[in-house]
Amino acid sequence: MTRVSVALLLASLASAMYLVGVQYESRRVFTELDKARSEARHLKTEFDRLQVEKRSQATPARVERLAREKLQMRQVSPGITNYLTASGEVAMPAHISTTTTAVKP
Repeated sequence: MTRVSVALLLASLASAMYLVGVQYESRRVFTELDKARSEARHLKTEFDRLQVEKRSQATPARVERLAREKLQMRQVSPGITNYLTASGEVAMPAHISTTTTAVKP
């Protein structure tokens, strides 16, 4: 009977050690999951902030202002428009007087 008792004691100790290991692993995995969820919330918040910033950067008024200031662009008008033909010649539209000279590149 003593051998059976020792065998049962060893089996229950092994079972207890296995249970402790599984609980430790479970807590470790839960902690990693919690960290991943926290990181996901942080990334979502950052993504939303960047989307708002992107929308504010792409407003038509801002794009037009940057085009004028940084790129030296201006509104198009018939007086400053050069029309090119397929051969590469500069052609003037009919409504522009022929006294103005076209600039050839």
